[in-house]
Amino acid sequence: MRKQAATRQSDVLNVLRTHGKPMSAYDILDKMKVAEPELAPPTVYRALSALTDQGRAHKLESIKAFVPCRCAHEASVPVLAICDACGAVEEHDGTPLLSQLDQISTQSAFNASRHIVEIHGQCRDCSTS
Repeated sequence: MRKQAATRQSDVLNVLRTHGKPMSAYDILDKMKVAEPELAPPTVYRALSALTDQGRAHKLESIKAFVPCRCAHEASVPVLAICDACGAVEEHDGTPLLSQLDQISTQSAFNASRHIVEIHGQCRDCSTS
């Protein structure tokens, strides 16, 4: 039985929200295979691609993982603070950065299609431990 794309995206987003930490596509696939053993990787990749295009999930390029979007930032820049110790990700609204990033792109005649800022370090809990 084939699920509709919107339903599949919802399933993937629910797995991301439930897990609470960044997940690779294969981590998501493993969780979903419990209920659907026949599920194939392309199905998860298509859902993740659609979710990131819609801004409902973010791909953490530096660690090849995904997190659900937790902010409303249609014309903004998600700033994702990634804890290298525990893997927690905090999402911040980077609206003030957008004009500066656009200016940098314009200076080099670069046509940016999206902006994502990743900051690596330690979260408050890990830095005080």
